[in-house]
Amino acid sequence: MIKSKLVLRVSAQSPHLYLGQVESAVNAILEQIVSAMKRRERVELRGFGAFSVRVRRPRSGRNPRTGAVADVPEKAVPYFKMGKEIRGRLNNRSPDE
Repeated sequence: MIKSKLVLRVSAQSPHLYLGQVESAVNAILEQIVSAMKRRERVELRGFGAFSVRVRRPRSGRNPRTGAVADVPEKAVPYFKMGKEIRGRLNNRSPDE
């Protein structure tokens, strides 16, 4: 699902809010998650999952076309671990199973 469809679905479930208000709320939530991850903080949404940052160490890689060795620098990558409740819902089970 793309962000615009998410905004439309949330807006349909909240008819008392204007579409612009829902879009601002969704953008604010996503921006706070990104800001926390930039600070290398973990963001946990109970029942949904946790967002964190993992650091990949520098390594030597190869250019597949030429076979030349290239140094790949250290980099941070986003990581998501889904929560127990959402995992159960995806597998049609209650969270207690």
